Amino acid sequence: MTGRIVLGAVVGVVVIGTVSAHTGKGAAGNGERGSSGSRVQGSRPMSDRASGHTGEKGAGAEEEAGTRSAPRGDGSYVVGRDVRPGTYRTTGNTDGLCYWERAKDASGGADSLIANDNVTGTSYVTVKATDKVFRSSGCKDWQAVGEKTAGATTGARIDGDGGMYRVGVDIAPGTYRSTGNSGDLCYWERAKDALHSVESVSANDNVSGSAVVTISAGDAYFKTVGCGDWKKTS
Repeated sequence: MTGRIVLGAVVGVVVIGTVSAHTGKGAAGNGERGSSGSRVQGSRPMSDRASGHTGEKGAGAEEEAGTRSAPRGDGSYVVGRDVRPGTYRTTGNTDGLCYWERAKDASGGADSLIANDNVTGTSYVTVKATDKVFRSSGCKDWQAVGEKTAGATTGARIDGDGGMYRVGVDIAPGTYRSTGNSGDLCYWERAKDALHSVESVSANDNVSGSAVVTISAGDAYFKTVGCGDWKKTS
């Protein structure tokens, strides 16, 4: 998949509410990394206990019905036929080569995009029943994510380039600090859901130097790309 405009928000300067475009693998551009968010105009935007299937049919029933529980490998998947609506997770991605896309039709045009992203580390994405196509390229296997969590991780550090974390499952709420960032290449985002729309973003920023952010128990996800590791201060 070559170039695509990423719709979410741009990463760069704070402007919650703007639709942005960033390029990456699969985007019509030069293959630079990007991220969905809604704050900026600039450059870039756990365990398996948190994942699993809830109330799903057995594998045999899935194959018979022609519907998979999760996307497998590169390709385009018709929602409701090839892949079920739901929230999915991919982890262990490197170099920003993982690209995914939610689309409202199979035209392949920019107007068909609902949301998309280039991924380093981990990403979560919610595919809605109203979506028509889900595309994935260069990503590690996707896993369905259950509705219930298994309890928060109590670690005091977050990988600053780890991607997207589920609050209360992958990381604990609290105040975290990241230092040593340069060139506004550190991007963080607090999100309400995994739809990757402008409305999904509670707050975000591109950081140079040090950054402090409070992740609340009411946040659904925290995203961090290109940052120094975050250390919990309280």
